This record gives sequence, C-alpha cells and structure tokens, in this order.
Amino acid sequence: MGDFKETAVIVGLLDQQDTLHYVKITRAFIGPGNSLQIAQIPDSSYFQQVDATIQETKNGTVYREWTLEDTVIQNKDENGVFYAPEQKVYYFKTSASAPLDASMTYKLHVSVNGGEFTVDGETKLVNGVIATAVDLQNFQFKFADNPGSYIPTGVAVAKGNSRVINTKLKVNFYERVAGTYTLKSFVWNLGETETVDGSPSVSFTANGKIFFELLRDNTTNNAAIDQRRFHSIEVTCTGGSDDLYNYMTVNQPSSSLAQSKPTFTNLVASNGRVIGIFSSRQTYRKEKFFVNPDNPNVRMLSGKTTIELCNGPITGTYLFCSQHPGDLASSIACQ
Repeated sequence: MGDFKETAVIVGLLDQQDTLHYVKITRAFIGPGNSLQIAQIPDSSYFQQVDATIQETKNGTVYREWTLEDTVIQNKDENGVFYAPEQKVYYFKTSASAPLDASMTYKLHVSVNGGEFTVDGETKLVNGVIATAVDLQNFQFKFADNPGSYIPTGVAVAKGNSRVINTKLKVNFYERVAGTYTLKSFVWNLGETETVDGSPSVSFTANGKIFFELLRDNTTNNAAIDQRRFHSIEVTCTGGSDDLYNYMTVNQPSSSLAQSKPTFTNLVASNGRVIGIFSSRQTYRKEKFFVNPDNPNVRMLSGKTTIELCNGPITGTYLFCSQHPGDLASSIACQ
C-alpha cells in the first residue's frame, strides 16, 4: 500500500448550446471484500472533499470563473454493476444571453481532499456544426416519388472544427382516441462518421422505405385510434472534439484476444492518477413542422411523400391523414 496513489475518474463535456453544464468527479474505489458488493455502495466511489472550478480564458486572461456545486441526479443506468439510478455530479450554469464562448479556452481545476492532489484539464469548444440545408425554411424531406417508389433524403452537415458527427431524426406524430390527440415519437439514428477528409461537410442518408417502415412499427396497437396526423421531424447533429473522438475510440470494446488496450486522457494529476476526459461537443437542433407556423404554405414533407404516408402500401392502412393547408381539398385531408 506504500506505493498506492488515489485515482480520480473525471468526465466533463462542455456544449455551448447548454445552460447547465455537468462534470462527473468520482474515484476508483478500493476496499476489502467483494468488489461487486462495494460497487453498489455510492460512498465507495466518492472523495470526501472536492473543490472544482472552471475558468474561461483567452491569451492568458481570465474572463469568467465558475465554482462547481454538487447535486444528485436520478438518471444513471440501472443495468450496470454500480449503484443506480442516483449519482452525484458537479455543475455550473450559464445563461442563454451569456453562453459559453467558442473563441475561449476553458480550464478545469479540481482539488481533492483539501489539496491531497489536484487534476487539471482544458478544452476549446466545438463550433460550426449545422445542418445547412435543413436550416433553410424551404427544405423538404422527400421519401417517396411515385406510389410505392421510395427515395432517400440527404442531410448535409457542416462539420466546423469537429472530429466526429452523429445525426439523428426524431419523428413526431399524433394518434387520436375519442377526440384526444396523443403525441408519439421515435428516434431514427442516421449514423456517426469521422470528419477527416478535406470536405467542409459530411452527409447522412435517410432511406425512404425505412422511414415508412419505422412509422408503421412505432404506431400504437390500439383499435380505438381513429386518426393519425404527422407533426414534425427534429434533426439533431452532435459534433465531438478530437480529444473526445480519441477517448471514445480507445474505450471501445477490444477485438484482440490479448485484450490489451491503450489508454487516453487529456487530464493531468499531481501526486495522484486520473482517467477520463474534459472536452466539448456541439449540439445542433432544428425542428421542421408539418404545418409551418410561420409560413403554412411551406411543405417540410413533400406532397408525394404525404400521399404515400396516407395511401401507400406500408402506412396506408394506419389512418394517417393530412392537416396541411395545401391538402384541404384532397382525398387525404383530415376530417
């Protein structure tokens, strides 16, 4: 035990779109007895005292500083070997009018147990991630051409300074029972890709046939439903930093028989050890409404796609109708 050094486990990802920022600070637990039983005891994974700050700096000047406070949240996965669903995290707040600044560098300083050892890390912010075409008012999702003929819609994402980008679509629709509408939704993951080539953007593909199959498969099995209405598609693109990409890569499951894996962290500990990451990501979100509240004549779902939704072989028997002003005189109009 004379050579023992305490190990901190720290994970923090800053996102300029957020106003509440979390950093998880725990310890690699030690103790006699069954490790699986120890893992179920929250105190075994916490330090007695943590003092942490984050500074916003540029060219050696500190512009803002936050002292992190601790709180307990209830979102930890209960399927693992560690205690759940509660977990202690540390946080600080910004405001919508004064968010994190992409031109700044953010420095984390953690003092453990009154200075027993310290951990430091810093990160720039990921910025410039945007689904360029989706951001335009007249962008359309086109999933069908002729009846039963399906086409893909491409989603191009400007990568900014990110190293990896993930894009998801959240599809929302209403189901009606006895005059009451209930919002239903599902998330469609279009994938994740590196951004290492010379192109300023990356592209994701939303397959037309899969769109209709997912809609069908996510409807409620309730004979009392007498109508369904399409509501919106929310596009979410998340860009991760180079450090975050490296951290995720080395922590993927090993395919080697030797199970020998490298480690990666951008944190530095004095008189102790540290694993984890202090880095950033940027989240872009844009919700495209079936009936645009600012311009009802705009279609985010193409006319042929809407007809396929209401009458096509995959979803045509699922009681979808159209409340779009352009369809009021047609046979697919909601009654």
